[in-house]
Amino acid sequence: MSIRSTLQRAAVALVTSLFVTLPLQASERTLDSAYGPLKLSGTPQRVVALGDSALDAALSLGVQPVGTLASRGGDDVPDYLKAKAGKIALVGSVREPNLEAILRLQPDLVLASNELSRELYAKLSLMAPTVVPKGNSFQDWRDTYTTYALALDKSEEGRQRIAEIDARSAALRQRLPQGQQVSVVRWNPQGPVIMSSQLFVGQLLNELGLQANELAAAQAQKPHSDVLSLENLSRINADWIFLATLNPDGRKALDDARKQPAFTRLKAVAEGHVVTVDGQIWSSSAGYLAAQQVLDDVEKALLD
Repeated sequence: MSIRSTLQRAAVALVTSLFVTLPLQASERTLDSAYGPLKLSGTPQRVVALGDSALDAALSLGVQPVGTLASRGGDDVPDYLKAKAGKIALVGSVREPNLEAILRLQPDLVLASNELSRELYAKLSLMAPTVVPKGNSFQDWRDTYTTYALALDKSEEGRQRIAEIDARSAALRQRLPQGQQVSVVRWNPQGPVIMSSQLFVGQLLNELGLQANELAAAQAQKPHSDVLSLENLSRINADWIFLATLNPDGRKALDDARKQPAFTRLKAVAEGHVVTVDGQIWSSSAGYLAAQQVLDDVEKALLD
């Protein structure tokens, strides 16, 4: 073997060994978050998801967070996420995250909701990079989901999940009766509120060609109306009413209301077009897994 060939082989072996022994450069990315640009690198291993939408995003992208919050109106993760979440540490409630419990989990990434205060953001950022999506509860759910996916180093998977929902919505729209007006109502112990049509579920229903109730469409500043009395119950009327409750107290209040004449006079009630749905999804969460369930509910109600 010539000296030249020997040197060439040695050079190839050296380059190969460098590729094998040197660590790959961690993926670097910059998020445009609510509190300014946030630089991240690598794939997080210990994610804390503060809120149903953050947990939905992580689980739908194949990430198992180490901690999360109890859902709104409950004392555990939402029912629709329990199977995928498995045994997961609870680090407080939506109203009050427990900073000490979060710190004990030693997170390397915190996914927060867009409602997180600057004060809490500052404290959480001392523990780990903290992602607060831009916008508010009226933000297009895809934007928030995309932000979470980027933070998790799962951007391509995130685009695929959104495309799946868009494709399913478009196909379902072709099969649904058009021109139908819908109301999404959350029944609390104090009484019913109608959810704004600009929230996550309203966005999905609009893409299906379903029209929002007038009161729901008017909720442009708040996520829902004030509590409605039985005397004002006609304001929730529509061709279809989706009734959501968050806990047993809400379900009892709804059962009591069903006995009232004001309820039975509603057009949707008379036509058998009242559908009871999961309030943790229909009035409190957002994301890929929630979207699939909403589309399931609509398809079953309007086409079965």
